[in-house]
Amino acid sequence: MSEPWVHFPFEQVAFLYDDAALRQQWPRLHAGDAEPWPRKAALVDGWRLFHAGRFQAAHVAGLVAAEAGNHSGMALANKAQACQAFYLERDPRRKQAMYLAVAERAARHQTLDPEHPNAHFWQAYALGRQAQALGLAKGLGRGLGARLVSALETTIELAPQHADAHLALGTFHIEVPDKVGRLIGRTLGAEVAQGLEQLQRAAALDPANPISLVERARALRRLDGGTQQADALYLDAAAAEPLDALQFLGVELARDALDQ
Repeated sequence: MSEPWVHFPFEQVAFLYDDAALRQQWPRLHAGDAEPWPRKAALVDGWRLFHAGRFQAAHVAGLVAAEAGNHSGMALANKAQACQAFYLERDPRRKQAMYLAVAERAARHQTLDPEHPNAHFWQAYALGRQAQALGLAKGLGRGLGARLVSALETTIELAPQHADAHLALGTFHIEVPDKVGRLIGRTLGAEVAQGLEQLQRAAALDPANPISLVERARALRRLDGGTQQADALYLDAAAAEPLDALQFLGVELARDALDQ
């Protein structure tokens, strides 16, 4: 999409890291997606833009890197576009177009670099958001659920420490039974017990990230007796000190949830 994206409204100088600071914070910033430190300076610059909340510029940087043969640029482009769609874009049609672009680009990434975990993860993420927008039952009927689970399982097989993949898989196992019932959920391969196990794994791998805290809280609120745990996670997320623009958005989501 060539038209301007919705601007990140909370830009802060603290999130614009120099190379040394970005490298120092990288393990914490990427505990969720297990993305390795970039080999090329152009991608370092692209990720710097992403963490500062300049998602459209980061997206472009990722595409340029990919066109130059650095396929990891697709992971940057996909994360920037997926986050833009979920957190900042308000037009439903533009959201869906962004998710579709992410899914298609991730499929291309898989053919070019099948061993890159995030080639599979960003496809799963986009499919999951598409299914939520369609209505979960309708999305499952179109086969999005099976494709999502397959992509997440491949991500975890390639990168067992990928906290976001464990989190997304756990959310699937909890959200599907909540929407269609546990009996039908089992026929679709969704088990609440597996969901809780995956959420625990995600929590162990990325315990303090406000995005992870919010997503775990959302999942737990779908369970009987999970509200108190969810509220505690929202409180932790709301009190977190964000390391970048994305985490800042997670803190804002948590505060909004607590205000409701």
